[in-house]
Amino acid sequence: MVGESDGGGTWLPASVEAAWGLRERPAKGPRPGLSIDRIVASAVAVASAEGLGAVSMGRVAKELGVSTMSLYRYVAAKDELYVLMQEAAVGAPPPPPPPGTGWRQALLEWATAQRAAVRRHPWVLRLPIVGPPATPNSVAWWEQGLAALEETPLDDGERISVIMMIAGFVRHEATTEADLHEAITSSGLGPDEVMSRYIRTLKRLADPERFPSVARVLGSGVMTVAGPPDFDFTFGMARILDGVEALIRAYEEDGAPVADPVAGPVTHPMAGPVADGNGPATEGTGPSAAEGCPERGA
Repeated sequence: MVGESDGGGTWLPASVEAAWGLRERPAKGPRPGLSIDRIVASAVAVASAEGLGAVSMGRVAKELGVSTMSLYRYVAAKDELYVLMQEAAVGAPPPPPPPGTGWRQALLEWATAQRAAVRRHPWVLRLPIVGPPATPNSVAWWEQGLAALEETPLDDGERISVIMMIAGFVRHEATTEADLHEAITSSGLGPDEVMSRYIRTLKRLADPERFPSVARVLGSGVMTVAGPPDFDFTFGMARILDGVEALIRAYEEDGAPVADPVAGPVTHPMAGPVADGNGPATEGTGPSAAEGCPERGA
């Protein structure tokens, strides 16, 4: 169900319009005290305790002690509930860094805060990506990321691409971490034993003549040495920010973006119509999916 003209003329679901203050929330429900906030809080509690797969309209209704149909007065569909769950669980971004903070440090803090938010609620990583940022908190995250690049010479399209790239990295890194944790937990073994078994097995299977690089890494012992906490995240962010810095330096020194060694001069892929996943295509630049923000991909 999408918002109609009486809700402000948007394509947003009625409950999301309510989050923006574009329409009043239902004054009375089938049972006193039932509200969007209670429904979302119950769904978040189920997801946190049992995973996203346990969330359904029927399950949430049972937790609240109401009929399933009574929920539809507030939330039209499960996908709509997912959006509101993420809005509540991830929350608003932390306060922006103090004036004078460089773009690089500001983006690192932004990415670190995103990562912390999804690590608190790893089920958020299982939510489907259905569109660009559309809720108040998700737009606030997007705003803060873009603001970090405000004083750089990058154009708006490049800034969007930088934000999407960083948010995508955060999502991938957090998802990999969550998947590994789940696999280790389900194995009933400790992390060291899981890794030891993996290395022993791969050494038997990976013929050094066929996989010389893999064999060398396995033989080096590097995979059994614990690295600094969060090494993969900090290493990856440093390399991404190095690339953004190279692009900014090219503007400052040459007045032009770095040329792609394969495709030629950099152009932004989003200059044409953009399909947002929830409504018709629109002209202009902007993310084609919500990977550029925590609402769909923090």
